[in-house]
Amino acid sequence: MENRFPGGSWPVMLTPFTEDNKIDYDGLKELVDWYIKNGVSGMFAVCQSSEMFYLSLEERVKYAAKTVEFAAGRGPVISSRQVSVDASGHVSDKIEDQITELNEIAKTGVDAVILITNRLAKEDEDDSVWIENCKKILENMDPNVPLGFYECPYPYKRLLTPETISWCASTGRFYFLKDTCCDIAQIRKKLEVIEGSNLKLYNANTTTLLESMQEGAAGFCGVMDNFHPQLYTWLC
Repeated sequence: MENRFPGGSWPVMLTPFTEDNKIDYDGLKELVDWYIKNGVSGMFAVCQSSEMFYLSLEERVKYAAKTVEFAAGRGPVISSRQVSVDASGHVSDKIEDQITELNEIAKTGVDAVILITNRLAKEDEDDSVWIENCKKILENMDPNVPLGFYECPYPYKRLLTPETISWCASTGRFYFLKDTCCDIAQIRKKLEVIEGSNLKLYNANTTTLLESMQEGAAGFCGVMDNFHPQLYTWLC
């Protein structure tokens, strides 16, 4: 499957709440409209910035589905949308529970389902454990569903090593990497490893963004896109 995910600016989406602590879907629609008006290329829903660790599975799934709905029919077509939408939402400790969560998110019609890197192994477990758990997930998901990764800093940050990224790229299943290492030397090495594969790197760090894009990164995917996305749209 060719990687059709656009380079550019990808905000990590926020979750608006009502006064009684329910997701405010009217507010969510306004937020999606605002992102699109500011020229973003895609949106990362149900991530840490969306408070995914504090939402029920039902809320995570509905949030993703509503984002897909609100982004539909908005100009040039990429999977029926002007902007792509990817989503995560697997927060459980057990791989079996994560597989359930990920498959539920996949049913919402998002363009990619994003795996949280620290969910696939404990902090004291090595990459071999991580890869075996990743294989279990791949075996239990539709092979036609594009996947990606997010190096989420909570509950601990697990950066992908070049060796692990090389294995992931070799599967042909992964298309999106939200990189949070904030280190241009590490980013450069990752870009070397994924060159020629389906996998694209989106930098979460403003300080290294320009240089990373000059080195081949696909764009920006970070929290600052919630403050001035038009600047990232322009830069990318």
